[in-house]
Amino acid sequence: MNCIKSNLAFDPKIFIGQTNDIERRLSEHNDPNYKNTLYTKRHKGPWRLLWAEDYGNRCESMKREKELKTENWRDWIKKELMK
Repeated sequence: MNCIKSNLAFDPKIFIGQTNDIERRLSEHNDPNYKNTLYTKRHKGPWRLLWAEDYGNRCESMKREKELKTENWRDWIKKELMK
């Protein structure tokens, strides 16, 4: 299963990405010693999951990730999910 995950830092910065294991990926973003999360290392957390959407395949998941990264969706996230 592939899903979109959206994470939020408290500064507030938004990180949108896709993974097939949300718990593992969130743990990696919050682990200061994990080196493969460059954006979340530059913008310190702690990061928390705002929401996740499940998709049947990676292609669909990546299309949605690209859509969510647009300015209109980021504005919606700030307005609706970061209250």
